[in-house]
Amino acid sequence: MTQILRKACLGLLRLFGWRTSLTWPPEPRGLIMVYPHTSNWDFPLGVLFKLGHDLPAHWMGKDQMFRWPFRRLLLAIGGLPINRRERTGFVAAMAEEMRRRDWLWIAVAPEGTRSHGEYLKSGFYQLALAADVPIGLGYIDYGRKQVGIDRYVRMTGNEEQDLQVLRDFYATIQPRKPGNAGGLKFRQREP
Repeated sequence: MTQILRKACLGLLRLFGWRTSLTWPPEPRGLIMVYPHTSNWDFPLGVLFKLGHDLPAHWMGKDQMFRWPFRRLLLAIGGLPINRRERTGFVAAMAEEMRRRDWLWIAVAPEGTRSHGEYLKSGFYQLALAADVPIGLGYIDYGRKQVGIDRYVRMTGNEEQDLQVLRDFYATIQPRKPGNAGGLKFRQREP
């Protein structure tokens, strides 16, 4: 990536009053949880952050986004189209892909929508455990006007304990639309 593009992306963020904070990923593979995700503005802010810091990370998005005329651009900036309409063994396939690659960080918004939802989609959690990778805690804080990834955590498999770590970290992060922020909990699975 050219230095000019990096400076332009960070300059745009600064122009609109945003600051950034990045602690570089501690390992070659992992996930970046972006929470809360309540506005369409989250996407351009996140892309400017990614490009501005030359962060070699991909991001997952609904496959419907990846249509003409935007498909090539979205793929070029790290997009990975995901079909969420049917069960495809995604977690196992992505865990294997992470083991196969030398470097693979994937950003995911586990709310799965910009509207209010009671639960997070648990695929990111299952993937972090299956691939044994850390999760970067990414955020877009509209209160402080800051975009960042400051901390990396490893999930233990104890859901309540792991969710409490996430709740503690995100407790002070202010979304653009607070009423749309989903709960930091998983839907109870049926036995």
